[in-house]
Amino acid sequence: MINSLKGIICTLIIIGCYLQSTAQDTAHYRGMTVNLDEVVVAAKRVGFDVNSFIKRVEDDTTFYRAFKNLHIVGFDAVNDIKILAKDGSSQASLYNQTKQTVTGRCRSMQVMNEQVTGDFYTRKGNYNYYTAELYANLFFTKGTVCVDARGENPESSGGSMARHKSQLKQLIFNPGKPVRGVPVVGAKVAIFDSDVMRFYNFSISSENYVDGTPCYVFTAKAKPDLNRIDRADVVIDELITWFNKDNFEIVGRKYALSYKTMLFDFNVKMNVQMTKFNGLLIPALVTYNGTWDVPFKKRETAVFSAKFSNFTAAQ
Repeated sequence: MINSLKGIICTLIIIGCYLQSTAQDTAHYRGMTVNLDEVVVAAKRVGFDVNSFIKRVEDDTTFYRAFKNLHIVGFDAVNDIKILAKDGSSQASLYNQTKQTVTGRCRSMQVMNEQVTGDFYTRKGNYNYYTAELYANLFFTKGTVCVDARGENPESSGGSMARHKSQLKQLIFNPGKPVRGVPVVGAKVAIFDSDVMRFYNFSISSENYVDGTPCYVFTAKAKPDLNRIDRADVVIDELITWFNKDNFEIVGRKYALSYKTMLFDFNVKMNVQMTKFNGLLIPALVTYNGTWDVPFKKRETAVFSAKFSNFTAAQ
């Protein structure tokens, strides 16, 4: 009898310890349940504020701003774009090296060693593919382009096409934020909104980035057991962001977006590595693998990489 009682007590103690440990492995933020690994749990005990960290993730605008920072610094770049055929072979491609210089608020670009295959350009010299046009709009400069006092391009007020490109860039390069003016999809990417966060599993872990930087990693992944109706409301399949433990700056982000309707569909995967120059967060490497099918355009499947280096300040 005594031995049985001891066994029951020991079992209850073990269960209690397990439940306590499990409770410590999660945090809650505005209705969001976030799983924590043991390193983050230990950091929480000595002062790491999980809620403040998640709030920082939610409010972050530096990632999208980093791409705009490419308009105000000089750099060397290696650009490699491939448009793929249905069998995965290269249908058209462009490889070149570019050098951007900035004088005051104006930038210009020199192109070197350009190699082109297939029908990458039209006969008039325009881009034959929407992906290439979007890439050029983001990373290439034709002639001399000046930004306004806010550092914005004139394209921001350049009509419906310019607005469409701006919205598309926000969708791709600012994942997790609602995109105004984009029908159907715009609100579905806002993973911190209560109507959307219920589709995701969230976690914070500790690991070194590819360059060895110690990081806190915030991950949002679509729940694998969603029913068909809920799955139809998911646009961001995965969003992983690495934050430097010393200053909480983004050092890298990996994400996957997909959506399908009768009118259009897309499936995009991207990986971005960041660097710093003169206090500015700037992309050092951007890789993309994606397919788009939009109205009045042929389906496009493309892969590209953009590598940036040798940054210089405006003259």
